[in-house]
Amino acid sequence: MSKIQIFTCFTLLLGFQTMSFCAFTPNYDESKVPEYTLTDPLQMNDGQKVDSVEKWNNKRRPELLELFATEMFGKTPKSSPIPIRFELQSEKTDALNGKAIRREIRVFLTQNQETPYLDLLIYTPKNATTPAPGFLVLNFQGNHGVTDEPGIKPCESLIVDPKFISMTDDGKRQEIEQLRGVQKDRWPVEFIIDRGYAFVTLCYYDIDPDFDDGFQNGVQPLFYTPGQKKPAPDEWGAIGAWAWGLSKTLDYLETDPLVDAAKIAVMGHSRLGKTALWAGAQDERFAMVISNNSGCGGAALSRRAFGETVARINTVFPHWFCENFKKYNDREADLPFDQHELIALIAPRPVYVASAEEDQWADPKGEFLAALNADSVYRLLGTDGMAGVTEMPPLNQSVGGRIHYHCRTGKHDVTLYDWEQYLDFADKYFE
Repeated sequence: MSKIQIFTCFTLLLGFQTMSFCAFTPNYDESKVPEYTLTDPLQMNDGQKVDSVEKWNNKRRPELLELFATEMFGKTPKSSPIPIRFELQSEKTDALNGKAIRREIRVFLTQNQETPYLDLLIYTPKNATTPAPGFLVLNFQGNHGVTDEPGIKPCESLIVDPKFISMTDDGKRQEIEQLRGVQKDRWPVEFIIDRGYAFVTLCYYDIDPDFDDGFQNGVQPLFYTPGQKKPAPDEWGAIGAWAWGLSKTLDYLETDPLVDAAKIAVMGHSRLGKTALWAGAQDERFAMVISNNSGCGGAALSRRAFGETVARINTVFPHWFCENFKKYNDREADLPFDQHELIALIAPRPVYVASAEEDQWADPKGEFLAALNADSVYRLLGTDGMAGVTEMPPLNQSVGGRIHYHCRTGKHDVTLYDWEQYLDFADKYFE
């Protein structure tokens, strides 16, 4: 089987593993978008108006966080049950043609056991004289899929994936090895290094495998109470766990002398864009948040029911959100929030929302409208928000202030154009 065939099979599995269980015809017609009224991010649940920074920080923001946790993503455990520990696995001081230092760091999530763990791949500029600001991303195919540089360990956590169910462990490892470099175009590591930034990545399967396994193979069992077999209806799903893993990675980065942990942009694509938004909303240590084509459950307004919907996402991916979120299948108008308020939870930190013209499934207009309707919170907190932008911009035009947006030509992916905008955005706010 060729590398492209393996990648295609893997992608199809991730995107359509239970499609047969969900008959669904998406709406792509603006005239069929239901009438809706958005919830006001500056109005408390009891109707009080939020008219000061203090009310936002002390009352409304915690209230919104609790709503998103209880009704959508699930509550995240407050802390790791045991202090995590770190171990250098490898180091290459002349990576990327001598431009970078490349390290593999293993983050153990328990004090005495060898598993579970997170394997980090970290590139830092070799010529940096001070700790480098950086981008932290979760990847889909393993760290060895991010680049074709030799010597990077294949991702062991992919072995549990159902597509390998009938294979021996040796056969599974051979298939996983073939993913080496398969997504290197999505992650232009050398380009990022040339701009003076660190690049930090890990495979999301290390945190929680992306299939409905009853929450047995990820980090959730570390937090189960005696007799508990799965998260409670208001406890985290896979996206909540992936967001937690990003925060655990930031815990490590705060100890890394080559990385400026105070200037980390958490970036994610697709389902991992949803994850980046939730990670940034919860963990204010992330200095910037970037959502790339995150769509339903991410940056797109749920009430528009355009492209992917709440019912469809909960049926095909029942493990992503908490059980409570299923109450809103085909009932988006009953949600006590919408995704503009997820973006607002990141305020006043810079946030970038990006769409793609051909990715109607992710509702580019709904993503823009969510960014636009977070503006009031950013302005309350003393920033320029969308900087006066009120209409969706032309294609391939980056607009806004602390809230930035673009919709580029092309499909559901991460492209060099996207990265050029994100790096320019980081240059502006990371100085």
